[in-house]
Amino acid sequence: MTIVTRSASRSLLLPSTAPERVAELFDEEKLFKQPPPNEDCPICYVRLPSKGNQCSYMSCCGKITCTACYCAHELAAADTETFKCAFCRTEAPTSDEEQIERLKKRVEADDAEAMIHLGKCYQLGKNGLRQDNAKALELYHKSAKLGSPFAQYILSVCYQEKDTRKATYHGQLGAMAGNIHARYNLGLDEYNAGNMDRAYKHWMISTNDGCDLSMKEVQEGYKSGFVAQDDYAKTMCGYANLPRRFF
Repeated sequence: MTIVTRSASRSLLLPSTAPERVAELFDEEKLFKQPPPNEDCPICYVRLPSKGNQCSYMSCCGKITCTACYCAHELAAADTETFKCAFCRTEAPTSDEEQIERLKKRVEADDAEAMIHLGKCYQLGKNGLRQDNAKALELYHKSAKLGSPFAQYILSVCYQEKDTRKATYHGQLGAMAGNIHARYNLGLDEYNAGNMDRAYKHWMISTNDGCDLSMKEVQEGYKSGFVAQDDYAKTMCGYANLPRRFF
């Protein structure tokens, strides 16, 4: 799934710019609390990566594994049989129509991840579906209500140009639930508003969960004096101790 992040507009900041607080919709303590870690991959029992493109979703049964385990299973089955799900043993879909039907069945079963995948198909007009942004937005909202951090992040991006308060609201919900891309973007918003302390708090939190972009911002912040030495050392240690599949 495509990840969208915004670029920091550092050139917009002038020395005389008065800091403007990005909309505070949640308690500070909750907003800047390190979110709980992801669940473990059900095959290798190592923590699932925070990056969506490093996880694989099974539209047959709704299981999510790390991409490494998915590829290993696919490779093992390549010379012996048709690829089947490692859990329910269902064969992989052979057409776009079959894939869409599976996703729709999972949506009917209140599968939040299926709603995101089906929503993307509607948003981009993929897998034989006609582009329908309204339907996509409806699916993202349903997924968010079921607790998907990634759906909250997608909604924050969707509303960015139309309703910045809604964008911030969904971005903060996504960040608090553990989405590193939502957290990174919140850091950019605070940076561009001149709120350096809050910006680097966001970036240190998402660095601890494996966000490469945030890690680079923290490094630059340390060089520029915005990040204290102890905070920098603690953050870099947390980043270095993540499972290597996070990178």
